[in-house]
Amino acid sequence: MINWQFTLHPDHTINLDTNDRTLARLLEEKEPTSRICMACGSCGGTCTAAQFEPVSFRHILLMVRRGETESVRSELTKCMYCGKCTLVCPRGVNTRHILALLRTMLIN
Repeated sequence: MINWQFTLHPDHTINLDTNDRTLARLLEEKEPTSRICMACGSCGGTCTAAQFEPVSFRHILLMVRRGETESVRSELTKCMYCGKCTLVCPRGVNTRHILALLRTMLIN
């Protein structure tokens, strides 16, 4: 067999009909600005923790919207809650409050 230096990865299809999206609904009720995030990446560009760990607010919010709560739980432990992401958001999303809410809902 010839080795072409690539491998096939399993399909990562997300079924939004079966995922539990109650966390996203609860978050939108408690912090309405979570709806207006446009995933521009400004938060990730200034993130202090991203210099040391691969973490991004927009990825966390995307996983919440998809209903992937276990992935969100592991990502929240990487955040330093410095608040730089809140300062640079062009839409005024209260990212620090969203992260704190997620932490209390999932970890504490």
